[in-house]
Amino acid sequence: QVQLVESGGDSVQPGGSLNLSCTVSGFTLDPRGGYCLNWFRQRPGIEREGIAGIVADGRASYADSVKGRFTISEDKVKNTFHLRLNNLKPTDSGMYYCVLVESSDVRLIRGTCDDAESGHWGQGTQVTVSS
Repeated sequence: QVQLVESGGDSVQPGGSLNLSCTVSGFTLDPRGGYCLNWFRQRPGIEREGIAGIVADGRASYADSVKGRFTISEDKVKNTFHLRLNNLKPTDSGMYYCVLVESSDVRLIRGTCDDAESGHWGQGTQVTVSS
């Protein structure tokens, strides 16, 4: 059974940084495999959105709203992936979810993996940015 568990959410001041992590079990992050790793967020009053994704060959993609401030990375040894959030703004506040899409032919466009809604989701970690 595939499970994803997020960690690292916290309350920070504007301009601050956070590191979110997603631990994957039941599935091996193997460069020979086919998958797409995604971070989504749900902000109050806004539709849930994909913000950063990375595929098995290391290619990454970001939503315009976070490009240049957030960085997605993967640790195949520890079977985890991460999201570094820099220069945080109050509008970044929300629940952040990690997602794994198992597919050998998955597209990654502007921070969203194709068919992410049908993937494996974590329970979410809260990020709050306020002064």
